[in-house]
Amino acid sequence: MTILIMTTLIMTTLDPYFIDVLMPDLVGHEHSPAAFLVYLYLWRRMEGKRSVQASYATIALDTGLSRITAQRAVALLLRRRLLSAESDAPTAVPKYTVLRPWIGRLPR
Repeated sequence: MTILIMTTLIMTTLDPYFIDVLMPDLVGHEHSPAAFLVYLYLWRRMEGKRSVQASYATIALDTGLSRITAQRAVALLLRRRLLSAESDAPTAVPKYTVLRPWIGRLPR
């Protein structure tokens, strides 16, 4: 099953794993729909790039979350290794890479 998201003249194919596994895991098990939302947001912004630079304030503004909720969502995604971050300095805005650890795994 392929899920398509259409935005202004752009069509994006969404991996079924996002909806079938990742969403229930983050929303149900982790009780963090914000983490799922931030993951999708960064994944979409990263499309075609190696990484995306975004502050907590930018993530919050673009997703409609509060800054602290965006920060907690990013922390959860980093802990779960669904996201990696690198920064030039401790106070610099990080560059995020959305990870898809399920890619390349053999199906059970």
